[in-house]
Amino acid sequence: MRDVRNCLMKLFSSAGALSTRRRRRRGDVLAAAQQGRDGLLWYRDLGRCVDGVEFSMAVIQANQVLEDQSQIESGDFGTFVGIYDGHGGPHAARYVCDHLFRNFHEIASGPQGVTSDGIQRAFLATEEGFIALVSELWNTRPDMATTGTCCLVGIISQRTLYVANSGDSRAVLGRKVGCTGEVAAIQLSTEHNANVEAVRQELKAQHPDDPQIVVLKHGVWRVKGIIQVSRSIGDAYMKHAQYNTEPINMKFRLSEPMSMPILTANPTIISHHLQPSDSFLIFASDGLWEHLSNEKAVEIVHNHPRAGSARRLIKAALQEAARKREMRYSDLKRIDKKVRRHFHDDITVIVLFLNHNITPRAHTQVPPISIRSALEH
Repeated sequence: MRDVRNCLMKLFSSAGALSTRRRRRRGDVLAAAQQGRDGLLWYRDLGRCVDGVEFSMAVIQANQVLEDQSQIESGDFGTFVGIYDGHGGPHAARYVCDHLFRNFHEIASGPQGVTSDGIQRAFLATEEGFIALVSELWNTRPDMATTGTCCLVGIISQRTLYVANSGDSRAVLGRKVGCTGEVAAIQLSTEHNANVEAVRQELKAQHPDDPQIVVLKHGVWRVKGIIQVSRSIGDAYMKHAQYNTEPINMKFRLSEPMSMPILTANPTIISHHLQPSDSFLIFASDGLWEHLSNEKAVEIVHNHPRAGSARRLIKAALQEAARKREMRYSDLKRIDKKVRRHFHDDITVIVLFLNHNITPRAHTQVPPISIRSALEH
């Protein structure tokens, strides 16, 4: 009788181990299916942060060299999201991705914790670091003076959301409306693009003696006829006269002396105490919003499963880009980087799904995370 019992115990033990191995393999397959690459697309379909926030993340490359950079960091401070839309090359965006969160975390680790003032200081410290790098490399890499990046940051800490923006990337909140099941789109970020009337007025007020501070060129308003954004990190040639001279490319050089910085790195920052009706947040570079409205993006996220939300938004933007050029989406997908830039820009999307029922104990069940989008495709 004892032998029979021992045999049964071994049989059940083996079956349990086999079942566990199968579950682990299924989990590995699911994890692998949630992240990867598809041609010029890099994605992470679904993940979880320390504070219970779930995220979806995706990037599509259009330029010869990917100029968008992005990151998600989550730890004891909360969750940090950064989207850096580079221009003039990838160097400024890469630098910011390496240093902005580090500067923020160092400041937020102090006695005051996460504050709007601390976030602004992190932006300005990152700006100072990059300008110092431009100075250091001026004799060997003068092109560094003409590279810059828009910076959009979202931070969730102790149920408060901070959104800081310098440039024209955009953060949009999806908020439930009553008991209807509908979700409204609420833009949280302030954009700094010369095509916005308020931005042109701000520039004219700051530079009253310069009638050419904003110029309409080929149907697009540009600062000094060169750049669309009025705030960024980098773009030293538009901030410091010593970098607006030879040997930088002639198209970046101003014809008149620069008496004061034309661009600034100062972000616009808002803080918002999260409400139970706040459902999700969409952070994306300008490449997405060029083809999708706030309302359309929120509708897509709301009406589909969480997993793959960022990829789904990029696909919708590409479908719209193809429609505008009267071509099929399948044909657009076959166009290689660099040539692809004639149809759409690099696009980065991060969607955060808010969890208002998370308990303090649950914070310890998810390890800290640090994710950066792929540097190249």
